[in-house]
Order: sequence, then C-alpha cells, then structure tokens
Amino acid sequence: FRILGVLHSSIFLPLKVHPAVVARVKILSKLRIDETRIPQDGRFSAKINGREIDFRVSTFPTTLGEKVAIRVLDPTAGLKSFDELGLEGTSFKIIKEAMKKPYGMILVTGPTGSGKTTTLYAILRELNKEAVNIVTLEDPVEYFLDGINQSQVKPEIGYDFAQGLRHILRQDPNIIMVGEIRDEETAALAIHAALTGHLVLSTIHTNNALGVIPRLIDLKIKPYLISPSLLIALSQRLIRTLCPFCKKKVKPKKEIEEMLLKEINGFPEAVKKRIKIPKPFFVYKAVGCKKCNYTGYGGRIGLFEVLKMTDELGEIILRQPSELKISEEAKRQGMLTMKQDGVLKVLEGNTSVEEVLRVAEEKY
Repeated sequence: FRILGVLHSSIFLPLKVHPAVVARVKILSKLRIDETRIPQDGRFSAKINGREIDFRVSTFPTTLGEKVAIRVLDPTAGLKSFDELGLEGTSFKIIKEAMKKPYGMILVTGPTGSGKTTTLYAILRELNKEAVNIVTLEDPVEYFLDGINQSQVKPEIGYDFAQGLRHILRQDPNIIMVGEIRDEETAALAIHAALTGHLVLSTIHTNNALGVIPRLIDLKIKPYLISPSLLIALSQRLIRTLCPFCKKKVKPKKEIEEMLLKEINGFPEAVKKRIKIPKPFFVYKAVGCKKCNYTGYGGRIGLFEVLKMTDELGEIILRQPSELKISEEAKRQGMLTMKQDGVLKVLEGNTSVEEVLRVAEEKY
C-alpha cells in the first residue's frame, strides 16, 4: 500500500492465490479475464462503512504474471476545497485573482501523484456557479462533480483531448478543463480557447513553474501568443505533515539551521514581514506513535510555486525565454519557490526539514 506517498507492506498472501485475486479484480472492473498479454484499465465501486468508494484499476503484464495497481478514490477524502490546499497567502491571492478572469489559461504542473487533479477540482468547485457553463475533458474522470459537464476521452476510438477540445468549443462553455496538454494540437487548441473568451484549466509536464513557458514553446506555441493567454503557471508537490500527537521540538544541526536561515533570508519581503523566527531556533521532527502508525506523519499538504504573467515577463518571452531569465523575473516579482514554501511550512510546524529536502530540492 502507498500511504501518504510512501510504499508499505501489509498482508502477504501465498503465491497460489495470485491468479484468483487478479481474476476477481478484473471481473469487478469489467475487464477481460482471458487477456493477460496487454495492459487494461477499468474501475469499480464499493460501499465501505456507509461511504461509496471508487477504485481505479490498472493491470500490467510482467515476466512473472500480471501486476495490478488499484487507486482508491474517496470523494470525502480526495476532494478538497480551494481553502484546504495549503497555499501561502501571496500565492493564494494570485490564483484567486486569476480565477476571476473571464478568459486566459491556468496551467498546473508536477509529477504523477502530486495532486494536480485535486487542485484543478478544487478550482472548479470554487468556480462552479449557476451562471457559468463548465465542461471538462478527463482521462479518466476521477470524481463526479455536480453541476459540471464531465467527459472522458477514449483514444482507442479516436476521441482524444484534441478532438474533444475542438467539439467543446461548440458547446458554449465559459470554463474548460482539459486533463493534460500532451501534444502540439491540444496546446494550440487550448491557447486558441484562452484567447477567444474562455477560462482554460489544464496540466502540463514540467519540473517547475518556470519550465511551463519553454515547454509551451517546445509544443510549437508562438512566443507572442503565450503572454496574452497564460495567466499563471502553478507547480506543486505533496509532502507529509507531521503527526500532531507525537511531533517533537528539536534544535537542528548547524548546517541545517544555516540552510534554513539562508532560505528565509531569500523570502520575498511581503513574506518576511509575516513570519516569526523562533529564538532560540528550533524545528519539529517526526517521532511516531500509535495514532500515526509509528510513521511520525499524519497527512499530506501541498508545496506550491506560482508564476504570474506580467508585462515584464511577456517581454522576456518575446526576447529570450530561457529558464534562467524567467527565474530572475520570477524572483523580482516576489515568487516564493517550492523549497521556500517548504521552509515556511517547517517554521509553521507542519512538516519536517527531511520531508522538504526529499520533495523540493531545487534544480535551479
């Protein structure tokens, strides 16, 4: 089982039951039990403790037999409100401002399992009003949202993101959510939608928020189209939060304290004014107790960095859109980096230094 992003062993079953367990899961998911040579995807639902839980199933052929991965989708736990995402004050305001715009594009980036879909759903739920028509294209639909038109792409029959997006524009939408921008055609259509009066939400694969602009250029988007269409690029990772029942106050090692103080010194001035540096300096560390199953951690929260489109950034995109130049402009406009956001959460006692270094060590 993967608990809070980390794999754990649980029950060990005898090898002889493997075919029966796999077959049962495939039957529940309406997959072909006689097909073991190719991957298959499906889903099923079950009522557990009075709650309807969805399970997303993926089978994969290996040299020793079929491997099955099951993703648990619990609407009561998986769906968060925008306020529950864990955004720092300045980033929170920037995203809120972007959400109020009638058109433009909000792009979320991060690795698989970093909570991108959770963030998009939280934004959609915040925007979901009777006066707006929201249409989504997803692969697959993870949670069902009342009042939103959700569509699942089926590439095997030719219904992919590009084709779906082309037809969505004829559905009179105000807000469009595209699960992922994977190719040049989808990117071009998303930009076109953002420039023609629609608010577009999507995800894209880059290492950080700064990489979104070079990635769009890689997808053959003309630099002069990026500035008027892109509102913000939001990058995120998930880190574990300390168990509130057993976390322990400690004095960090000298090199850790120096690293933290260096990051704090680089905070934007608006953030510096709000924080309190403890004297004597201390942080919290994970310990472990019965309530957290002796892991020291009790939940997860997001680390974020938000790059806002400005006139100055638009000029850089037209001249020399390298990640270094974009980084310099981002720091000038007061962007909090993901590592700095992690340090902020360490100071607040929400997580450990080890978690921040594990997840958010920067490459730039």
